[in-house]
Amino acid sequence: MDTIEVSTVVYRPKSDVYEFLVDFPRYAVLSEHLRDVRQDGDGSAGTSYRLHFAWWKLSYTAHSMVTDLDPPERIDWELTKDLDARGSWVLESGRPPEDRDDATRIRFVVHYDPHSAGKGTIDLPRFVSLGWVIEKVKPLVRREAERIVERLVAELEGESRAVELDIHTTPDGSAPGSP
Repeated sequence: MDTIEVSTVVYRPKSDVYEFLVDFPRYAVLSEHLRDVRQDGDGSAGTSYRLHFAWWKLSYTAHSMVTDLDPPERIDWELTKDLDARGSWVLESGRPPEDRDDATRIRFVVHYDPHSAGKGTIDLPRFVSLGWVIEKVKPLVRREAERIVERLVAELEGESRAVELDIHTTPDGSAPGSP
């Protein structure tokens, strides 16, 4: 499993951040490639979502499910069809600077197997191999995670600002710094 973790601080109370994040259909405003979100359930654990993505000549609908909620600390999810991926939004109280009232550290963590997409999972154009797509998508996933967190901060704070992102990636489940 590969892992991507993107974190930053947003100057809003943890409960406000959690309420925004638990509303998965809102994610379409955060992502460049997410076109539509359909929800089946009330948003609690067990609620499923169909997230329609489009990139280049490819489109794909991811089937996901909220697996656990720990308000206002954590939201866990997993993909339920085609691809092996799971992740979490983790919220931690932070110490705000003097000019702010609140601070929440947001961590967006995704564990995924880029090779779990089997033949026929994605309708590929003629003469395009799945291996080629996987190599092109890996950096795209990282950039998209960064973009989502940057846009999330702007949505929550009501304006764009320079956002300091901490980004960690680990291929094949190895810990950062391990051989």
